[in-house]
Amino acid sequence: MGMTITEKIFAKASKKTRVAPGESVWLDVDVLMTHDVCGPPTIAIWKKEFGEKAKIWDKEKLVIFPDHYIFTKNTNANRNVDLLREFAREYDLPNYYDVGTERYKGVCHIALAEEGYNVPGTVLFGTDSHTCTSGAFGMFATGVGNTDAAFIMGTGKIWEKVPESIKFTFNGKMPEYITAKDLILQILGDITTDGATYRAMEFGGEAIGSMNMMERMTLTNMTIEAGGMNGIIAVDDVTRHYLNEIDVTQYEEFNSDEDAFYHSQYKYDVELMEPLVAKPHSPDNMDKVKNVEGTNLTKCYIGSCTGGKLTDFQFAAKLLLGQKVKVTTFIVPASTQIAKQLEAEAISGVSLKDIFTNAGCIIAESSCAACLGGPSDTIGRSVEGDVVISTTNRNFPGRMGSKLSQVYLASPLTVAASAISGEITDPRKFL
Repeated sequence: MGMTITEKIFAKASKKTRVAPGESVWLDVDVLMTHDVCGPPTIAIWKKEFGEKAKIWDKEKLVIFPDHYIFTKNTNANRNVDLLREFAREYDLPNYYDVGTERYKGVCHIALAEEGYNVPGTVLFGTDSHTCTSGAFGMFATGVGNTDAAFIMGTGKIWEKVPESIKFTFNGKMPEYITAKDLILQILGDITTDGATYRAMEFGGEAIGSMNMMERMTLTNMTIEAGGMNGIIAVDDVTRHYLNEIDVTQYEEFNSDEDAFYHSQYKYDVELMEPLVAKPHSPDNMDKVKNVEGTNLTKCYIGSCTGGKLTDFQFAAKLLLGQKVKVTTFIVPASTQIAKQLEAEAISGVSLKDIFTNAGCIIAESSCAACLGGPSDTIGRSVEGDVVISTTNRNFPGRMGSKLSQVYLASPLTVAASAISGEITDPRKFL
């Protein structure tokens, strides 16, 4: 019997010819990523367990991005960044991207892609559950806790169980009103938030092949919302072109064998799909947008590692061109590079930034911002009584701030349409 793409990467990283689901192996880690929330405790555990003379296994393979709680006056949040800064200085770390400098990149998951750390066939661990985003590049990427990260920091290895794989095939040509966000919300509605627990979620089909890397990252990003260990998409010409543009040329491509074993398989026809939304308070509380149309809103939010990429803003700008928003609408680029692209990219001769500004949106600095609540002065943070529609990935009580707010998750098209109307609106009305 053949192997899946995830199993093949596990075999390579454990120096075995083959592995099988359920087997535990030592993996050699290619990149360890951390940030301002989990970095300080990871460092503290590493120093405690490995001693005062602790050595980082490979400084070139440790990547640190402050991005979560950064544009805030909160002293505890500021202290976390200070700790990272001191650590990077003490150990002379080459891959520390400090906030407040020209090196600052924005949200870690997008920065990993932009800076060339997402290399096909490799293994990446991060102290963030959405590290699975990187799997869009045909690599194994997943999140770990601080203790596991500290062990990797000291040894470059981790003990992992080979996951079973679930295959999701999307056939057909993507309609203009459907995005990757709708696809992953459909999956979540079908299998629920624990339907892929400790499993690899593999995506393929004509519709996936037509997506750019940004859209693919939306799919793999939200595999953790189904409990998935990792999301993964095989390398194709779209991947190769993206990597070639940033001078990543040395990598190994893996594909699943035709006779590979899957725990289960799901097939969809995207041409039959409709715009979807996740209602409060769970990403799997899926419904068609048309069924919740007319729900009054207080805020709209377009941003995060899931919904703050260039493609997301292109979708939104297409609808917001020449329009005015009726409710407070936040535009939060996921990276500083994307923030610059908002000025460079245009529709009908008008830059995306001007489209958003002219529509009355608030453009914030690149960061995680309100996606995970944050201190009280975090931009976009929800307050008691807020009803928000957002391109983010989670809508649990308190996730965007107040536990007494309600958050709907949707595509950038649906959020933009809703911003224009001031109530949840099917984007097909504006396309």
